[in-house]
Amino acid sequence: MVTVTQNKLVYITYSILDSRGMVVEQHDIPVGYVQGANSGILPAIESAVAGRKIGDRVEIALSPEEGYGLRDESLVFVDDIENVPPEFRRIGAEVMFENESGETKVFYVTAIEDGKLTLDGNPSLAGQSVTCLVNVMDIREATPEEIRNGRPLDVQTGTVH
Repeated sequence: MVTVTQNKLVYITYSILDSRGMVVEQHDIPVGYVQGANSGILPAIESAVAGRKIGDRVEIALSPEEGYGLRDESLVFVDDIENVPPEFRRIGAEVMFENESGETKVFYVTAIEDGKLTLDGNPSLAGQSVTCLVNVMDIREATPEEIRNGRPLDVQTGTVH
């Protein structure tokens, strides 16, 4: 029986629930990653699925530090609405900013009141404990290229997902 071990390509589906048990994110299409290959999957999820087999379901309670991080108030900005282009003057609008190093970060419009607009660069679940329900859908040996990239390779196009 194949289990999730280092350098296996693992496909999972998952749901993320907030502290009230409400689903805030759900992925029913399997997401692939290489176990232990710095794939971007949260370390707590990798640890929880280690040793599991296809068909296993895991429930993981994540603290803010293990999940989306603590809120960083330095990522919250308030500005006069006149300084913001009209297309971004709505709650939920995504605004991309680039720093001096060329790295981009998404900020969201979270409030508009009294002629002021609030932009927040924190993940929406920052500072919150969440529960992650993970289903192991498939496991196979990863190719050397997949191990290097931490993600599955599309067989038809040769691109990494």
